[in-house]
Amino acid sequence: MSGDHGSSVISAQVRHVEQLLESRGLLDAGEIDTRIDEFLAGGTPANGARIVARAWVDPGFAERLLADANSAIREVGLSMAGGLQEQRLKVVANTAVEHNVVVCTLCSCYPIALLGPSPSWYKSEAYRSRVVRDPRGVLAEFGLELPAGTSVSVWDASAESRYMVLPRRPEGTDGMAEEELAALVTRKGLIGTAAV
Repeated sequence: MSGDHGSSVISAQVRHVEQLLESRGLLDAGEIDTRIDEFLAGGTPANGARIVARAWVDPGFAERLLADANSAIREVGLSMAGGLQEQRLKVVANTAVEHNVVVCTLCSCYPIALLGPSPSWYKSEAYRSRVVRDPRGVLAEFGLELPAGTSVSVWDASAESRYMVLPRRPEGTDGMAEEELAALVTRKGLIGTAAV
């Protein structure tokens, strides 16, 4: 969640549980922080870019990705496991007539394993509230002007479900290798605030 929660009731309860686990020998001091750091170190937008590039070159993978993203991403050695249970991943595809954008209106839920740590603007109250009410206006502020006939779908992430956008493949990239295609994909493209 965004903001400093160092003095919150929940923060105190979490620290209390950590101390109990440490005092009973179930955790070493600092083990939770170490595991969180390890998890975050593996999360990068390059992971999401690899998924997109594979979908662009392999229509069967793209179909599986859109039908059951959690299973499909395992094919490229990735997963949404990062806590006690695997989070549900839904991948939504941009088309010539539909553009998708992701937000978490309540906090900043986000597929860290596939996109790396979330950018500060994603966590901002301005983005979270405005992209739902005026998605075209917010996208224009990011420099993305969509044709009038393109519909915009806003996907609201939650603690259980995360979303990632499958951007449209850029024209003129037919001869490019998968690695070259992955290099074109940005975190903003995976969130839907930019085209690729």
